[in-house]
Amino acid sequence: MASFFSFSLFSLSLLLLCSSSIAKSYEDDENRVFISSNNLKFPKTQAEKLIKSLNLFPEHEVNHYVSKENNKFGESEIVEKQFKFPLFGSSGASVEELGHHAGYYKLQHSKDARMFYFFFESRNSKTDPVVIWLTGGPGCSSELALFYENGPFHIANNLSLAWNDFGWDKVSNLIYVDQPTGTGFSYSSDDDDIRHNEEGVSNDLYDFLQAFFKEHPQYQKNEFYITGESYAGHYIPAFASRVQQGNKDKQGLNINLKGFAIGNGLTNPEIQYKAYTDYALDNKIITQSDYNSLSKIVSRCEQAIKLCGADGGSSCTAAYMVCNGVFNGILNTAVGINYYDIRKTCEGDLCYDFSNMEKFLNQRSVRDALGVGEIDFVSCSSAVYEAMITDWMRNLEVGIPTLLEDGIKLLVYAGEYDLICNWLGNSRWVHAMEWSGQKGFVGAPTTPFSVDGVEAGLHKSYGPLTFLKDQPKASLEMLKRWMQGKGSLTHKDGHLAPM
Repeated sequence: MASFFSFSLFSLSLLLLCSSSIAKSYEDDENRVFISSNNLKFPKTQAEKLIKSLNLFPEHEVNHYVSKENNKFGESEIVEKQFKFPLFGSSGASVEELGHHAGYYKLQHSKDARMFYFFFESRNSKTDPVVIWLTGGPGCSSELALFYENGPFHIANNLSLAWNDFGWDKVSNLIYVDQPTGTGFSYSSDDDDIRHNEEGVSNDLYDFLQAFFKEHPQYQKNEFYITGESYAGHYIPAFASRVQQGNKDKQGLNINLKGFAIGNGLTNPEIQYKAYTDYALDNKIITQSDYNSLSKIVSRCEQAIKLCGADGGSSCTAAYMVCNGVFNGILNTAVGINYYDIRKTCEGDLCYDFSNMEKFLNQRSVRDALGVGEIDFVSCSSAVYEAMITDWMRNLEVGIPTLLEDGIKLLVYAGEYDLICNWLGNSRWVHAMEWSGQKGFVGAPTTPFSVDGVEAGLHKSYGPLTFLKDQPKASLEMLKRWMQGKGSLTHKDGHLAPM
């Protein structure tokens, strides 16, 4: 107990020391960018700022709900219904031919948690791979990706739905999950069910998969891929490791895991936070003088992350607070920049408008179709975000080499113009990762990734590992080629794989 208390005090001392020294470093120079301790936002304030920037206004901090229908699960772990939304345009198949499902899974290792999910059968073939998508935040609903990125349809301004010609369900059987508990339509009546680390998150997802494939045994032998973005750079490696371990230990149904893909993810914070200032300088977001000033915070951030290690704890909270100074320092310099696309600007606090998603999902007709009743939709949960703070600065790259050695494919992709979780930081940790193919990957050539004769990114691959700096419109073709190939998006001669 004494040693733990001393360790906690040391972490708190580090936080206070770094915060005060950051303010002191710049208070004498009025011409420089000021990074005061006030800019090191408390986690919930940071979460609320993120949510507001997306024009989202969830009524509650977390989805807390006391179910009146606990008995509806009976002996089953899953309650699922097929639904049909009115849609405009052509999907390539009639709506009646497509299986669109929504359901709840009763989390086994919880007091009263229910995990909500969407499942869209492939528009192409039921034998296509099964792909699960995880949105980051942490604490943001996967419906963000469903309606605005790679789902079967998009929401129009009049709240009607139109088919997405680039939806990932054109090449896969696609699952979207609201997680961790308290996010989206996923709920619990007990706050003890809120997760704080990757062990809890990955165990919930593994248990869900076991129940899902029991409910849909016809898909169990299909190839299975884990995908997601942003903070899912933490979720995905932990989840993939949990699935692989479950397969090796024969803990349940064998899941045919073939690969995992991380888009603009946060995976190795120590490397990636250093890349923020480098990327900002390279793209003229900050000046050399700003860079030199921020380098002092970067150094403290790196030291704090080393103390955090791989196991979480109070030192990781201190690291989160210190390292926030790096990102906030850049934003304080480049006022109004859209950190999801540096070519754009934000209007005040608003960077994107995803409010139609909340409006759509709160319609009575939609709620009836999905079977969610009176359960709230929490688009992004500030409470879940805050609960995961001790997990934030952990290095989740550490479990990836074992997966690569087992032949599990990894695709890391990042947009050229994203500041947050940018391509430079992702490229650096991928190149620095120690595994048997590291030298081969580092020495592999970088080749163009083209779609319809137009270059859409740059690609590098060796064995099961692929890195791609891409453009968003290319994501469907990227997914298709990656799943069909052997880890590479091109043939050995450098020509692109056939569509």
